[in-house]
Amino acid sequence: MLKKYCYDGSRKLDLKSVPTNSKSDHVDKKAILEKTAENQQKIHQLQDKLYADGREGLIIVLQARDAAGKDSTIKHVLGGINPQGVDVYSFKQPSGAELAHDFLWRFNRSIPQRGKIAIFNRSYYEDVLVVRVHKLYEKYAMPKRCIGKADEFFKKRYGHIVNYEEYLYDNGYRILKIFLNVSKDKQKERFLERIEQPEKNWKFSDSDLAERALWEKYSGAYEDAVNNTATKKAPWYVLPADQKWYTRYLVSKAILEVLTDMDPRYPEMPQGQVDRLQVCKEQLMKEDKKAEK
Repeated sequence: MLKKYCYDGSRKLDLKSVPTNSKSDHVDKKAILEKTAENQQKIHQLQDKLYADGREGLIIVLQARDAAGKDSTIKHVLGGINPQGVDVYSFKQPSGAELAHDFLWRFNRSIPQRGKIAIFNRSYYEDVLVVRVHKLYEKYAMPKRCIGKADEFFKKRYGHIVNYEEYLYDNGYRILKIFLNVSKDKQKERFLERIEQPEKNWKFSDSDLAERALWEKYSGAYEDAVNNTATKKAPWYVLPADQKWYTRYLVSKAILEVLTDMDPRYPEMPQGQVDRLQVCKEQLMKEDKKAEK
């Protein structure tokens, strides 16, 4: 089921042909909720091993339009695991200091130590999405030779991203890239919900409508980003986001699959240390005997 939503460079993404809900998969909601819970339990176990093993790290790149459910997905799928082993970064509009560096600089500072999971709520892909749609690159304080024409500029950006992800892979990191594919109708429904419910008013901004008006331009930017950066080592998963219960299942499935493939294991202790543990155990047992006397 998950395979149909995976893009690894072997085929092109056309967003209009990709489902935004579970209808075409003919699934039972109750069964899916049970499988999600099972997946979460397995993820918790593997994450504990990953943290103890410390040989590989996992970076989850989460991209989506407004109201697609990024925050709630993170909360529900990974909310129960050991917080020591997970870092969540929400990347907003870059600061002046960040714009004064290369576009990967602020993200590279957030690469986790091996053994941990990092979640990028939005990522370096913003530089080929919102930057492209709003032509923000034209105002970059960079030499003219670095900007040039739009097509050439973004072609190079895609190349930098692919090389960067390969570099991370070669240094012990897996990269799981997820795009939550929400429909325009469902986004409207969620926007209205945010406006009508006082406790959700803070989630809505006038700028959300301005971005919604650029729906088709963003669709083109997302398609080009996926088609130019999807690889076997760092595939994209374009997941239906109209039904949060189904989205969470697919996200949990994708995370579980990559962790299973990583196959983390608890470190094996040298025999000398194992023998030393037995000595420590005997000392602790003697304390119990003294207390009984």
